[in-house]
Amino acid sequence: MKKVSLTLLTLFFSIGLFAQDIITTRSGEDILAKILEISQTEVKYKKYDNLEGPTFTLLKSTLLMIRYDNGTKDIFNVSDIGHSDEDMNLRGIQDALANYRGRNSGAGWTAATTILFSPIIGVIPAAICSSSAPTDKNLGIREYELMKDYKYSKAYIDQAHKTKKGKIWKSFGIGTIIWVGFVLLANAK
Repeated sequence: MKKVSLTLLTLFFSIGLFAQDIITTRSGEDILAKILEISQTEVKYKKYDNLEGPTFTLLKSTLLMIRYDNGTKDIFNVSDIGHSDEDMNLRGIQDALANYRGRNSGAGWTAATTILFSPIIGVIPAAICSSSAPTDKNLGIREYELMKDYKYSKAYIDQAHKTKKGKIWKSFGIGTIIWVGFVLLANAK
């Protein structure tokens, strides 16, 4: 019974490892963080891999979005986005983060394959699904006129593909943890 309890405790602790805040800058960089404070002009945070380390500060004007560990998000709108290449690139990233949901990405099948067979087999659908960009019908496009702009469309699709990859590999990780939990439970009996 001790082994089963320890296994379940380890499983629940491991799932908690996926809980962190993600800061996305206007340049498209994702920072794994623990948000400490958000003021009118800046965000204070600690890097997630060093919570005891220094506190960092970013200007809100350099941020696109913060995705919190509880699933909510703050999107920092740029009211002065125009039509320059850089502005269209930023708008494409921002719109993809707001609209692309990752439906039909293959994340569910990846998790199911990993849980039912093994992480070794599960890595096959994860690699295949994450290698292709989302299909046009799954992009969640709200403004089709903007997709005619090359910079906007490229930024939107690239960000959607990045989001899709993240969902698939997170699903693979969770499937692996569950599979290991089942194996440990089976060996504990």
